[in-house]
Amino acid sequence: MDANLFMTPETSGIFYMMGNAGPVVKLVLLLLFFFSITSWAIIFIKFRYVKKAYGESEDFTDLFWQCRNLSDAFSKARVLKQSPVARVFVAGYLEVKRASEPAGDGGEGEVRPSQVDFRGFGNVKRALRRAISLEVRRLSQLVPFLATAGNTAPFIGLFGTVWGIMNTFHGIGNTGSASLAVVAPGISEALVATAAGLAVAIPSVIAYNYFIDKIRVLDSELQSFASDLLNIIERDLHKKRGM
Repeated sequence: MDANLFMTPETSGIFYMMGNAGPVVKLVLLLLFFFSITSWAIIFIKFRYVKKAYGESEDFTDLFWQCRNLSDAFSKARVLKQSPVARVFVAGYLEVKRASEPAGDGGEGEVRPSQVDFRGFGNVKRALRRAISLEVRRLSQLVPFLATAGNTAPFIGLFGTVWGIMNTFHGIGNTGSASLAVVAPGISEALVATAAGLAVAIPSVIAYNYFIDKIRVLDSELQSFASDLLNIIERDLHKKRGM
């Protein structure tokens, strides 16, 4: 029998098959729809956030090496609020200021790393480590959901497919007919769930790997910047001790 005799354009469309699927398959498709909407929302949000973080961090790094002292760099960092590097610097700067106040005048003047003693230097190192850890956690927010969607969506879709095929065979048993006219609609409806699962999983996995790579690069830049800042403080500290 020619399949075209029972499969018309009105009954072969994907939306028609979804609308006429069983309740379990519809529930699976609804769950996958939620995963898809959430994943794409996270992708757009994180893409904009990571793009701004990269751009402003690069701007701050260039400005930092052009500044004459830490106080000038601090004023620049307060403007670039989306820069993880700037926020790490602010955390280190504030700790340097707290450590240098007993040796300074306690006012709002220039903060000099040479005013930091060795105990204060250790506090600055810990403050920078905490700030880097906080920035990495902030960058990683929502990203694990993409991994969850990428790992689970194909299996959720497969569950819907298996359930739909089971119902198809159950229908064959009830009707006593295994013709293509009986089997094809149920099988095609069931396979929609697998296609939906893959449609959710593929962009989620690609986006997850992309963001993880970007976060890893930013983490490396934060570690490098913190080392450079500590070197500046330590160099001035040793100059002070050598005087």
